[in-house]
Amino acid sequence: MQQLALMLYSTRPRQWVKNMFLFAALIFDRKLFVIPYLTKTIYGFVLLTLISGAIYITNDFLDIEKDKLHPVKRLRPLPSGQLSKLVAVVMAIVLPLIALPLAYLLNPWFGLILLLYWLQNILYSMWLKHIVILDILLIALGFTYRVAAGATLVDVEQGPIGSPWIYMCVGFGALLVVLGKRRSELNLLSDLASSHRSVLASYNKTYIDLLIYCVSTSTIISYSFYTFNATYHQTKNHSMMLTIPLVVYGIFRYLYLVYVKDEGGTPEQLVFKDRPLMLSIALWIATATVLRYNY
Repeated sequence: MQQLALMLYSTRPRQWVKNMFLFAALIFDRKLFVIPYLTKTIYGFVLLTLISGAIYITNDFLDIEKDKLHPVKRLRPLPSGQLSKLVAVVMAIVLPLIALPLAYLLNPWFGLILLLYWLQNILYSMWLKHIVILDILLIALGFTYRVAAGATLVDVEQGPIGSPWIYMCVGFGALLVVLGKRRSELNLLSDLASSHRSVLASYNKTYIDLLIYCVSTSTIISYSFYTFNATYHQTKNHSMMLTIPLVVYGIFRYLYLVYVKDEGGTPEQLVFKDRPLMLSIALWIATATVLRYNY
């Protein structure tokens, strides 16, 4: 029973919030209250969570020795020795064997995207995470996979979720969060940074700061274009522009937490830990949903 609890913890429940991007198509294609689509998306969320859990377990297994050097990650079940390596290997194999066929049965395209997402992350854990620049780009790509996977479950043909700007916005936003985390790791681990994550030896704070400036600007611009063009195509109005200030505030607040508070190391926790950031996200979701369903 204890091993089961530790295995569940190793799937990183706090990271499950990332899979909420799967609901983007359901909400922005105005199908949130269409029960068949809602049901399929919920099923898809469960399957995506199983796949991502298997990926996290695989990553922890491959990084056991390096995670022991990290002041926080060394407390995880595998690096701390609480979770059996055999149990971890079995679950890393069994979860995809269950989730991928079910994902294909739910929707063939959804199953294909989940397969690509799983394969990419396995290669990332084994090799690609050691390649400078490519490591952060692949993490951001994972978020666009989530949005695209959600779109396959609600039969999107045209509209905002079909716009390339939404994928640009999500990709740049994810890059911003990843870069904030990389910067925090350099600050936290200092000289031990490359021992924990070898690719960090190829980064420095000056370079990461430059990328953050570029990406934060690109996120705001791409989201603005999304509100200008994608929503007008379907609703014939620019009401979604009202949400731009909320997005700008959210980005500025995140940068404040990274640069002033040095809290970018656990972005999945910041969403719930920092009230202003959480409030801005909640207001954005509420405002965007109301505007999409009333205009």
